[in-house]
Amino acid sequence: MKLAFGSDHAGYELKTTLAEHARSLGHDVVDLGTTNTDRVDYPDFGAAVGRAVADGSVALGVCVCGSGIGIAMAAGKIDGIRAATVHDATSAHLAREHNDANVICIGERLVGPAVAIDALEAFLAASFEGGRHSGRVEKINALER
Repeated sequence: MKLAFGSDHAGYELKTTLAEHARSLGHDVVDLGTTNTDRVDYPDFGAAVGRAVADGSVALGVCVCGSGIGIAMAAGKIDGIRAATVHDATSAHLAREHNDANVICIGERLVGPAVAIDALEAFLAASFEGGRHSGRVEKINALER
């Protein structure tokens, strides 16, 4: 699967770890930056990941900032993006299964690498359940119009 990764300076280390792990699982990784720990603004990178998912150049996105919150807000502003801040495998799995999240966002200052890797794997292994969740996701999508 082709995946986009993006982070600000506060999420750079964890983003790099997660992208390397995704590659080791056989995924095609597109790293949209940042490329080091020099200060940058998370909205730029959240939006870049959101745009890549929205235009179909990648299947799913992964964003990392200090808390996972700001970058999720930025990614979620892109039409068609359902970005979820996740903290563990359960929240990542449910974000995909129940909310059809297409971008997950993780906070490097809040989530350790092992838990973040578990969350990434859970997100990638899950699929949208549909059914009773479909109408709710449609209501979310309608908010963009």
